[in-house]
Amino acid sequence: MVPPEGPEESMASESEKRPISTIVILIAMQTEALPLVNKFQLKEDQDSVFPPEVPWVRYRGTYKDLNINIIWPGKDTALGVDSVGTVCASLVTYASIQALQPDLIINAGTAGGFKAKGAAISDIFLASEVAFHDRRIPIPILDLYGVGLRQAFSTPNLLKRLSLKVGKLSTGDSLDMSPQDEASIIANDATIKDMEGAAVAYVADLLKVPAIFVKAVTDIVDGDKPTAEEFLRNLAAVTVALDQAVTEVVDFINGKCLSEL
Repeated sequence: MVPPEGPEESMASESEKRPISTIVILIAMQTEALPLVNKFQLKEDQDSVFPPEVPWVRYRGTYKDLNINIIWPGKDTALGVDSVGTVCASLVTYASIQALQPDLIINAGTAGGFKAKGAAISDIFLASEVAFHDRRIPIPILDLYGVGLRQAFSTPNLLKRLSLKVGKLSTGDSLDMSPQDEASIIANDATIKDMEGAAVAYVADLLKVPAIFVKAVTDIVDGDKPTAEEFLRNLAAVTVALDQAVTEVVDFINGKCLSEL
């Protein structure tokens, strides 16, 4: 006998049957965000839903049947650079969910890729699962907490329709890769690495909002070129590929329920 659904399971089941209405696209860098803002003809929110002290920027508008919100963490108030990394990602994910109550979160951005796992420059990946590689706590159970492994929302129909690769995503707060990070990334069986995904996944899981992760490869981590140099050289071109992929994902989502993804 199958046990009856509890209230939370029943609510989750019902939400997956409703057409997706509101999505939040979280993007760490302005260079990655602005082409999509223009593509979807979004406007910067002048009456911000966020505290006045923070630099976070919300672009909003309607695209087809969707209410789209692109959230960019803005520029660091002291140094004027993009607010990348897990701390900002966690904060803006939490604040965006609380303020906007989205049906789905898309974390879009660039990532490093591993040629040993089949990644190449400009490849677009949909992450199957996400984990941290720089939260090393060598104590039983706490070690698992540190890794923070979480599954991305399953989208089999989206994968069938679009030409996206699938791989595991590993997240840390450094652009480069230390030997300790490398060992953890290998343990995570990751194909791509970024600086935000697992933090977004943690908050989305906590607040029970489905999340998917669309990542474009700017640099080959296990290649022979310096990571920062390769990242900067490829950023503009790879962003074009990322924006095209995110547009295709949004077009596919339009008019569908979560259970149809």
